[in-house]
This record gives sequence, C-alpha cells and structure tokens, in this order.
Amino acid sequence: MLPAYRIALLCLLLVGLVRPLAAQTNPAALAQTNGCMACHGMVHKQIGPGFAQVAARYKGDPAAASQLAVKILNGGMGNWGRVSMTRYPQLAETDRLALARWVLAQPPLP
Repeated sequence: MLPAYRIALLCLLLVGLVRPLAAQTNPAALAQTNGCMACHGMVHKQIGPGFAQVAARYKGDPAAASQLAVKILNGGMGNWGRVSMTRYPQLAETDRLALARWVLAQPPLP
C-alpha cells in the first residue's frame, strides 16, 4: 500500500494534468473568465476589435493562430488603433492557442 503522502502527491499531479485539458475545451468560457469580453465584442468593436473583425482580417493566414496566441501573451498596441491590449502571461500556452483558434473561427461579419 502507498503511503498517504504519495497518494496525495499523485492526486495533485493528476489534478494539475486534468485542469488545463478541461480549460482548453471551452475557449468561450476562457474569454469570459479572463476578461476578454470586457474589451472585445463578438462581432463589433467595443474597446478592442470584435472577434469577427479579427477573424476577417486574418482569414486564410495559416500563421494567424500562433501570432494571435503571442499577442494574447504579450499584449500590444497599434494593430487596431491607439488602444493597447493587456498582456495575459498567466494563461497557459495551450489556452492562449485555444482562444486564438476560437477567435479565428468566428463567423464572418454580417
């Protein structure tokens, strides 16, 4: 039988592995809980561009998802006007990439 501390350590490791996978499956929830929706609309510009606007700009660009994931990590300014985007270094790389792919998958502008 395993000592209690090893069982506890194993449980912590498993929780650490499962949690990031669960977060990846729902990028809309990630956008909501991390404050993305405070600045971005689904379709039209609020403070930052609407997600449909971002998807339209980068349509057909195979490098867009990785570029947007880096933008989520580092923030930036100048691509959509003078307003700066906040950095999100606390998000895991897999979550940043999931968010970027979700944004790029938004339907075209009406």
